[in-house]
Amino acid sequence: MSEKFDKLAEIAKILRSENGCPWDREQTSRSTLNDLLEECYEFFDAVDKNDTNEMREELGDLFWLIIFQCQLASEENHFTAEEVLDDVCKKLIRRHPHVFENSGEKDTKDILETWEKIKQKEKGKESRKSILDGIPKTLPSLYLAEKIQKKTARYGFDWDGVLEPLKKIEEEIREFREAVERGDNDEKNLEFGDILFALVNAARHSNVSAEDALRASIGKFSRRFNYIENSFGYDSEKLRNAGLEKLDELWNEAKGLE
Repeated sequence: MSEKFDKLAEIAKILRSENGCPWDREQTSRSTLNDLLEECYEFFDAVDKNDTNEMREELGDLFWLIIFQCQLASEENHFTAEEVLDDVCKKLIRRHPHVFENSGEKDTKDILETWEKIKQKEKGKESRKSILDGIPKTLPSLYLAEKIQKKTARYGFDWDGVLEPLKKIEEEIREFREAVERGDNDEKNLEFGDILFALVNAARHSNVSAEDALRASIGKFSRRFNYIENSFGYDSEKLRNAGLEKLDELWNEAKGLE
């Protein structure tokens, strides 16, 4: 593995060299962020499809972008790939004392509490005041809501079960409906956000990932709509003129085939 890693790092160095690729030479850490995010989502998609060949390919793309980022950083004398790997190895050992030091924690709850305590003492994290500090605010909203809820739950700020979040959903829907009836756009946004947050809470208490569940529903909707399009030979004009009754009939056909 070390040999392949070194080869990939050498490719990054060559592509960034004076005689390398003009496009690669133009890139910066910021300019490749969207590529990194896109490859992560492509890996998600491969996992959803249970396509191991595609998973292998997408992980390779992620490896490449990480090595490329390390190459960019090393050129500015910030850090090297070797230092990145050394840091993460030390961090994993430090945060798993129950494995590497036989500290005794066996229960997952205790392990997570120890993990958080160790994390808060680490260099660069001493200035964090809130337990929510360090959660990336750029995460997809449903996943961010789940992360925040899980974090606060570890400190006792949580419902006892799924029934309370379900009641909260009903309450938030009622408040959203009232905002709609008043025509208050700002309040509609806030109340709809509260509905989504409550839904994530209910999902979490049911051991359901809201992000994964919504992605699965989007996939199901796309498959059924694709069936409708196929029925019209992918002719958008025929689709537009078919009428809702016909479209609904085809939708139910697609549903029955699943």
